[in-house]
Formats: sequence, structure tokens, C-alpha cells
Amino acid sequence: MNLLRIGIPKGSLEKATLELFEKSGWRIKLSNRSYFPEVDDPDLACSMCRAQEMSRYVENGTLDVGITGKDWVLENGSEVAVVTDLVYSKVSKRPTRWVLAVPANSSIKSLRDLEGKKIATELVSFTRNYFKQRDINVEIEFSWGATEAKVVSGLADAIVEVTETESTIKAHGLVIIHELLISNTQLIANKKAFADPWKREKMENIALLLQGALKADRMVGLKMNVPESKLKEVMHMLPSLNAPTVSNLYQKDWFSVETVISEHEVRDLVPRLLKHGAEGIIEYSLNKVI
Repeated sequence: MNLLRIGIPKGSLEKATLELFEKSGWRIKLSNRSYFPEVDDPDLACSMCRAQEMSRYVENGTLDVGITGKDWVLENGSEVAVVTDLVYSKVSKRPTRWVLAVPANSSIKSLRDLEGKKIATELVSFTRNYFKQRDINVEIEFSWGATEAKVVSGLADAIVEVTETESTIKAHGLVIIHELLISNTQLIANKKAFADPWKREKMENIALLLQGALKADRMVGLKMNVPESKLKEVMHMLPSLNAPTVSNLYQKDWFSVETVISEHEVRDLVPRLLKHGAEGIIEYSLNKVI
């Protein structure tokens, strides 16, 4: 029996991942005490794993495929295949940044100013290599958490920390002086598993539907009836992925018009459509756009 072993990230990416899979067509059911969730697909076997460790288990073949951040693939130096990029996170739908931050009153203003200084971070290997490649001698110390507090309390001269909004960094009175890495979520695969025709096709099908669900985020369908005399006006007003769908209504000089647009456009567009003759406007949510 063919079976694809897939790793689901435990922690900050967990909720977003489960929601994305459900929108894509897979229901993954967690148990409080189990690291092996149930999934409504007999071809899949799920395992929970920290995103920081995911690439190791995918590389060594414990898992065929998994979801983790590009940053942790680089940190672990893992040799894996990238099936697709999935730009999402628990807070927003954008990449995260690993940045170098120091106290606002620090004399450190550039990378060179860190010569002989101590940096606290969770991304130890990547940060060490980053400075080594630039011939800057620094001491890298692993941080178990609350990294911002390390530099505030004087335990480190600077930190390398992940951020999306910079709010936590600013709240601790720190300033960003350099960006080391832009990271995003990836669906990664074991290279041997990716070479297997059945597993590769299954992975690519999963990637297709996950991307479809991401593309549908904040997109809606809009459907309306339009009289023939107003059709050109309305068509000029409608944004669309390709072109709106238009069909005749039965025994009427009216048309049914349907399109897919960004959610934020609806509030301004609907009143204008009504003023230009559209009626029976329906807005509906989308699960996937392929």
C-alpha cells in the first residue's frame, strides 16, 4: 500500500497549517496526547513535529514531506527538495524577517561594530555562518526564548530575532540595524521520496490544492443580474482574474454576470454596481482558486 508520511508543524505554524489543510480539502484531527493526528485520507500518515526540527526528519527519511520555515532548513543545513513555497504564518500572510537589533542608545550601528561582541539568537548556525562569511568575529549564544530581554539586561550586545511587525522589538526599546534573512513557509520533501513517482504526484497534488487555498484567501465571488442596456457599463467596472462570466437569463433581456475579486474591493464596488443597474448581487466565499 502506498503511504505518504507528512509532518505537520507543532507550535506557531500549527493553527495556520491545520486551517490551510482543511480549506484545501483535508481534515486533520488532533489529540491532546498524540503526536500522530488522524487525517481523512488513507494515503496520508501525519506526525506532529516542531518546525525547528522538521527538515532533519525529512532529510533522514523519517518523514517524506513536511511543512516548515525556510529559515530552519538553512539553520539545519538540510538537503531537501522544496515542493512549493507557502507564504503564510500565524499572524499574517507574509514572509517573516530575521533581523539584527540593538538598544536604541547603543554605539553599535553596523555589522562591523559587532566585532568581538556577543549576539543572542535561536538561529545559531545561520547567524554564525553569516558573520563568518563577512569576516566579523562575534560570539553567538543560543537563546531559549525572551531573546529581546537578553540585550536589554546586558546579557548580550545584540540579538538576531524573527519578526513580522517589529512591535515586540520596538516595545523593548530596540532598533533594527540590519536584516539577515527573509523567510517563508515551505513544503519540503525527502529527495528519495520526491524521486518516487507515486509520492511525488501526491506531494504535487497537495501543493496544488494548498496553493489554491492560499490564492483564495481574501478573494470572493460576486454574482449579479444586469439588464442588457447596462451590461457594457457594468463590465467596465468589474475587476477579474481573467474575464467575468456572462450568460443569458431565460426569456429575458438580462444577463447573469459572475466574477472573482479581492474582498477589499467589494465595499466600494457593490454600491456603484447598484447605481449602474445591477440587481440581485450575491457575494460568496471561496475555498480554492486553481
